[in-house]
Amino acid sequence: MAQVSNSNLLEINTGILKKDACVVIIRTEWNAEIVDELEAGAIRVLNTHPSVSTKVITVPGAFEISFAIKSYWDNVKKKERPAAFIAFGCVLRGDTPHFDYVCKAVTDGIVQLNLDLPAPTIFGILTVDNQQQAIERIGGAHGHKGEEAAITAIKMIALVENFSAKDDKSK
Repeated sequence: MAQVSNSNLLEINTGILKKDACVVIIRTEWNAEIVDELEAGAIRVLNTHPSVSTKVITVPGAFEISFAIKSYWDNVKKKERPAAFIAFGCVLRGDTPHFDYVCKAVTDGIVQLNLDLPAPTIFGILTVDNQQQAIERIGGAHGHKGEEAAITAIKMIALVENFSAKDDKSK
């Protein structure tokens, strides 16, 4: 079982973070009690970095996340494009294969966005069997996945910035 205590994820040592970096959180309406806390945890972490601003966009369900991210990227002015996206949702297993289809579609969509866009999309989708497992991932036994997603976004913004700085030096 993956546990954040087995990694260095919570150690933020990214160097200088891009100035005026924007992180867009795309979150779902479904399972709002859980998703609200994922969002709140992410914003708590992002607010500790004064150079980072956030914008939150709500979509009906997890299936719509990838479309919203791609549409946002394509329609916002180039200078206003975010440095990262965080996708938040909570998909609870039910009695039908719907869970499997939604989880695969959301995962594949986020992978495709990470391959197509120059800004990373962080996977903050909880795919759990029941409500208790979801609660354990918003500050319970398995840490706070919203906070972890924000830390990941910060680290990925710094990584992309580091690549750009190296590219600028080689020109």
